[in-house]
Amino acid sequence: MEKPRRTQLYDLHRQTAKMTIFAGFEMPIWYKGIIPEHLAVRNSVGIFDVSHMGRVIITGVDSESFLNYVITNDVSRLSPNSAQYSVMCNEKGGIIDDFVVYRLEAEKFLVVFNAGNREKDYEWLLKNSNNFEVKIENVSDDVAMFAVQGPNAEKTLQKISTTNLSNIQRFKCGNTRLTDVEAFVSRTGYTGEDGFEVFVWDAPLAKPDNAVKVWKAVLDAGKPFGIEQCGLGARDTLRLEAGLCLYGNDIDETTTPLEARLRFVVKFQKPNFIGKEALLKQKEEGIKRKRVGILMTEKGIPRQGFKIYSEENEEIGYLTSGTFSPLLKRGIGMGYIKTEQAQEGNTVKVEIRGKLVKAKIVSFPFYNPEKYGYKRKTAMSEQ
Repeated sequence: MEKPRRTQLYDLHRQTAKMTIFAGFEMPIWYKGIIPEHLAVRNSVGIFDVSHMGRVIITGVDSESFLNYVITNDVSRLSPNSAQYSVMCNEKGGIIDDFVVYRLEAEKFLVVFNAGNREKDYEWLLKNSNNFEVKIENVSDDVAMFAVQGPNAEKTLQKISTTNLSNIQRFKCGNTRLTDVEAFVSRTGYTGEDGFEVFVWDAPLAKPDNAVKVWKAVLDAGKPFGIEQCGLGARDTLRLEAGLCLYGNDIDETTTPLEARLRFVVKFQKPNFIGKEALLKQKEEGIKRKRVGILMTEKGIPRQGFKIYSEENEEIGYLTSGTFSPLLKRGIGMGYIKTEQAQEGNTVKVEIRGKLVKAKIVSFPFYNPEKYGYKRKTAMSEQ
C-alpha cells in the first residue's frame, strides 16, 4: 500500500485534528466537530486546508485555444484576474473532472482540480496538447491552498491583506500580500458562502514556512469572529447543502454535464471541444435521468447508494450523496432519477434500512439563499 501523501500543514493538523485518508492524502476530517465547523462557516467564518487539490499552470501562445478544446466552458470570455467553473469531458461526454480555471494573464492560466484526479487530469492535458504551443506545469506540491469561507471571510482576510478585497468580486481574483507573504486570492469556494481561496505561491512541501505563517495569521485575524479550523467533514456537508457536486460521488466519467444539471458550463457555440458531438446528440435526444435534490420529510438520513422510489413505489433512481444537514436539522441528499419524475415538489421515497421513507424533490441550494450563502440579503445581526 502506498504511503499517504501530506500537505504543507500536516504537522500542524495532527496536533489538534482527527485525521483521515482522502484521495491518498492524510487530511483533517474535523477539529472541534463537523457541526460546529459547518455552522461557523454558515454564520461567520472558517478556514480549510485544500492544498491536496491539483494545480497546473498553462502558458503559451495557444493556451486559450488549447483550454477551449479540452474544457466545455469558454475561456475566451475570461479577462485577466477572473475565473470560471468548468468540466473536462471524454469523447463520450463523460465528466473527467470538474474544476475552476483562472486567467492570470493573456497567455497564462491556472487550473485547480480535484485531489483524487491530480495525475489523471495532468496526463489528460499533456495527451491532448500535442497540436498546441503550450507549456503545462504541475505546481501542486509547490503551492499551498486554503479556503477562507463565510460571511466574515472578507473582514478576516482584510486585516492581513495589502489589497482592498472588496474590489475583488465573485469569480474574480488578484495578487496580494498576506502577512508579508506573496499570495493570490480568488473570490471562489465550494461551500455556497462568500469567501476566498488563498494560494501561497512559495510554499513547497519541503519548506512549508510561508504556508504555516499565513494559516496562523488568518486564524489570529479571525479570532474576533469566532473562526474555526474546518476539516473535510464540514466541507462535505457544506457543499451538499449548497447543492454542489463531489467528483467520484455525484459526477464521474459515466455521467454527463447535461444529466448533472451543469448545462451552464457547456458552451455549444464553440467550434470544437472534446465530447461536443456526444453532448449535442444527448441534448437533441433528451436526457433520460437528471440530478435532483432530495429533502427528507420523514425521519431518516439518506446515504450514497440508497435507492429512490416514486410515490407508487416504483424504483426511479439512486442517491449519490446524502447527509444530515446541520443547518436544516434533517436529512438531505442528491442523486439521479428518471427525468419524467424529476419535477420539483414531487413526493419520493428513499429506502433506508429496508424501509421506504418519505422525501420530496427540491431545488438547490437546500437552504434559503436570502438568509444563507453568498447571495444572502439578511444582515448578520438578524440571524
